[in-house]
Amino acid sequence: MKLRNQLLAVFCLLVFAAGGWLYVREWVVQKPFAIILFVSDGLTSRHLTAARLYENGAAHRLAVESFPHLALLRNPARDYAVPDDAAAATALATGTTVAHRTLSQDPAGRQLKTILDLARRQGRAIGLVSTGNLAAPGAAAFYAHSPDSRDRAASAAQLPGPATLDVILGGGAGDFLPEAKGGRRQDGRDLLAELQAAGWDLVRTKAELANAPTYRTASLAGFFSHESLAFNDQIESGSQQPALTDMVRRAIEFLQIRGSKGYVLIVDASLASTAAERNEGERVLTETIALDRAIKVATEYAGAKALVLAVGKHGTGGLSLNGYPLVTDHGVGLIGVNASGQPALTWATGPNGPAARSEPAAFLAPSALNTAEDVLAIGRGNGAEKLHGFLSNTEIFHILREAL
Repeated sequence: MKLRNQLLAVFCLLVFAAGGWLYVREWVVQKPFAIILFVSDGLTSRHLTAARLYENGAAHRLAVESFPHLALLRNPARDYAVPDDAAAATALATGTTVAHRTLSQDPAGRQLKTILDLARRQGRAIGLVSTGNLAAPGAAAFYAHSPDSRDRAASAAQLPGPATLDVILGGGAGDFLPEAKGGRRQDGRDLLAELQAAGWDLVRTKAELANAPTYRTASLAGFFSHESLAFNDQIESGSQQPALTDMVRRAIEFLQIRGSKGYVLIVDASLASTAAERNEGERVLTETIALDRAIKVATEYAGAKALVLAVGKHGTGGLSLNGYPLVTDHGVGLIGVNASGQPALTWATGPNGPAARSEPAAFLAPSALNTAEDVLAIGRGNGAEKLHGFLSNTEIFHILREAL
């Protein structure tokens, strides 16, 4: 009788322990099925404020403003206090601070594991979307390793690497095609043909992307332009190029089916930086709004339990919205030159120079310079609560890794 009671007590203890473990696993530390990281140059408070006003006035709220967690990110490179695209993207992708022009490798030349590498090891589906060139540093840092980010041909050649992606959508086909086919590759390789030969489905237009079947087991590659994609204001109805919202929605639909253990999606929204480099202020605002709409689509399609982060890499150009617009001013009524000849939008550096009447730049430069500025990290979902106060940009990698 005594032995039976002891065995019964042990059994009850094991059942209780197992139940507690299941409770903790399923309800306390449950991992998000969907992990989505939006990365954008110029995701700063001044850009968000100006975009909010431009879209619909002072009473308007952007979708990202509903996210409950926020931090300011320090973002120095290993050699310079202000990062370039490669160093900033590598910090987010690998959790390591590197020098300018370095893509996801340490000073000794050793390859650094990216968040996509780790996600693949965990059995998750992985995807990469970019409004820019998929071989440019902002996107390439998540799959390529190089001592010189300017060598885009070398970055492109690493796309079918160890962490082969399930979905990759964006621009930059010129770095994947040989010169004989209108590309920029001098080694004669046709990487798009190689992807197809390896079993990838290749789409080149918005319609092909929309019609690509999600039940296919093949990975999906979409290249919609030889260079970066068109700005959002240039995409008209009937355009061959998809908008960022189109690419994000389709990527999520594919990854949800392919990732039985969940998925990680990286979204590189780079066109705001391209516009800033040219001192095109209105386009900076419209691209920021396009990013916000893509974030809204992601939260709707990925579900309430998804971990969604929106993170800046660096500031560019020092754009400011000046003066005293009315609370109802928005759109073109917000920007331009007022009756006194004062410009609403001004820049610190860039090609417009100080002589420009509209959007002048205090210092004339061939292209606007990156700025010393803490950038924003905004998030929702399990893990986003770690965003608070001042953080290093490398912390974003660790937040993502812990969520895997």
